[in-house]
Amino acid sequence: MTIQKRATISRRNLLMAGAAISFAGILTRPASAAEFTYKLATGQDPTHPVNVRGQEACDRIREATGGRLEIKLFPSNQLGSDTELLTQVRNGGVEFFNQSSSILATFVPAAGIVNTGFAFTNYAAVWQAMDGELGSYIRAQIAKTPIMTVSKVWDNGFRHVTSSGREIKTPDDLKNFKVRVPPAPILTSLFKALQAGPAPINFNEVYSSLQTKVVDGQENPLPIIATAKLYEVQKSCSLTGHVWDGYWILGNKRAFERLPKDVQEIVSREFDRSATDQRADIAKLSESLRADLTSKGLQFIDVDRATFRDALAKTSFYSEWKAKFGDEAWSQLEKVSGKLA
Repeated sequence: MTIQKRATISRRNLLMAGAAISFAGILTRPASAAEFTYKLATGQDPTHPVNVRGQEACDRIREATGGRLEIKLFPSNQLGSDTELLTQVRNGGVEFFNQSSSILATFVPAAGIVNTGFAFTNYAAVWQAMDGELGSYIRAQIAKTPIMTVSKVWDNGFRHVTSSGREIKTPDDLKNFKVRVPPAPILTSLFKALQAGPAPINFNEVYSSLQTKVVDGQENPLPIIATAKLYEVQKSCSLTGHVWDGYWILGNKRAFERLPKDVQEIVSREFDRSATDQRADIAKLSESLRADLTSKGLQFIDVDRATFRDALAKTSFYSEWKAKFGDEAWSQLEKVSGKLA
């Protein structure tokens, strides 16, 4: 064989080897990055059902979209306080945000109607309203802004008052009681009407505010009291159930509309599924946490909720908020709550 022929064969072999290596590279190359990478921010502890079920939704969305959309979860106010995150989701810095109705009301006033004092007596009434006309009305009001709801409402729970000293047994016990509330106008108004001293404080500062006695107490659902370990700095919990509060999974409209239609449908479908699961979680926790928190040293006080509602009805609270929400929204609320004074 001539030198020239051997050289030709060698070049051919090198080319074939190179092609094989290139083809193998194509086969073994890692999957490309997601087409869309979005953030979901929450204010709750990672162990709270909001984050457990939220992460499950994110995982299912990634799988169902074939990896086109990856939503990364950021719990515990990692990306900012509740009020800061509300601004971020409005301007698109955060694409999705789990927000309570009470805080959302600072931007969309209609969202706060669910926090009307003693409007809901039980969960049957809550879901009748929120999966019905009242929920549709609130979602429509949110949709008039740069943000939107991407699923049905999640459950925050019925809120109860805790205290580090004074035991709250009757409405009179609330007089001059310094209580932390979210930066939510209707909750501030409710406690002012009951002659307490409400102090609006962002959630990420609640524990330290209780620990340093900036406030005497706070009000939250039992799952929040448990996961945020507020029982460490509180002695008693009065089961006032003064308002129900919900969580909305909010999306930046522009970010959501950038997603292909089939991806949008998957996002809403999977967050709806997690909403159902999360509601069941909160219902179970609301039953089991009393015993759990008692074992951790928190004393529970059963109160007569009717006396608190009657005390509130003697003030101008209901008439003032009816005027603010308007007849349409108020009539939808009263279809479930009954006539509010």
